[in-house]
Amino acid sequence: MATYNRAAAVQYAHRWWNSNNPAYPIFSNDDCTNYISQCLHAGGAPMRGYPNKQNGWWVRGNNWSYSWASPHSLRWYLGGSKKGLTATQVSSPEQLQLGDLIFYDFQGDGRWDHSTIVTAKSQDGLPLVNAHTNNSRYRNWEYKNSGAYTPNIKYLFFHINDQFT
Repeated sequence: MATYNRAAAVQYAHRWWNSNNPAYPIFSNDDCTNYISQCLHAGGAPMRGYPNKQNGWWVRGNNWSYSWASPHSLRWYLGGSKKGLTATQVSSPEQLQLGDLIFYDFQGDGRWDHSTIVTAKSQDGLPLVNAHTNNSRYRNWEYKNSGAYTPNIKYLFFHINDQFT
């Protein structure tokens, strides 16, 4: 059984927050979840499901699962995964630890548009996040200063489980 190395995931997030690791594919228009997946993998999350794009969470060369690259797909993968990379949905941002994830539905229409990784906490204990697409470091988790923000925004908070089975 492997353990999630939160420090390694956060260290990776800081190393690559404003550039792209050439060892992975680059999604120029929407790289947020590819970046988050790389952070999780750097933290020891095991890939599984290759070559089925619809199942598992994996990347191999220029081929990847939907959950590796799409915020909507990774959200649903984490909501149902029972082995390997698993997570528990929590009800508030205060419950998140470093290396945990936040998903954003900017329009409030049920389609998850963006994902971030918690890389620090503010003085009041709220998450600060790193992200790609519009590269961000130590950004306020609410994204109120984003051009994508709307009053209909919805958030999901996922605590990455510490043990991988």
